[in-house]
Amino acid sequence: MEPADILVLQASYSNPTHAEAIGVVLDHYAQDPMGSGTPLPADVLQQLPGELAKRPHAFSVLAFVNGEPAGLVNCFEGFSTFACRPLVNVHDVAVVGKYRGLGLSQKMLLKVEEIARQRGCCKITLEVLEGNAVAQAAYDKFGFAPGMFDPDHGRMLFWTKPL
Repeated sequence: MEPADILVLQASYSNPTHAEAIGVVLDHYAQDPMGSGTPLPADVLQQLPGELAKRPHAFSVLAFVNGEPAGLVNCFEGFSTFACRPLVNVHDVAVVGKYRGLGLSQKMLLKVEEIARQRGCCKITLEVLEGNAVAQAAYDKFGFAPGMFDPDHGRMLFWTKPL
């Protein structure tokens, strides 16, 4: 691949180019085996930027390569009661297959960290599938580590209850 023009920025949900890019990259991620393995419904993709815009603690980071949507990180601000400060939870990290290997995840996470620091956050959290070694390596390279409060009690688990 020839040298790429890479642009990483915080998305504006009201910008039509950004809104479309969020849908393109998120749908690519959903179709990946590490996502759901199936495309997202068109109405979800269409409504998502507007719904994210309604949430003041949501933000997204986009990566474009040569003007094409290439990466996405969706984040939500939470709160650490132990630190009495906000935190950022990374909800989705996605890089379109043909753009992998360009360091986009690192560049996008750097932007997430910059935003988290501007907001006075105490940490950045994320969840990753146990079988996703590529993502784990990227997160480890960036400085993330598996969450543990006390090694005698084991690793942190992520549970869910559908509603």
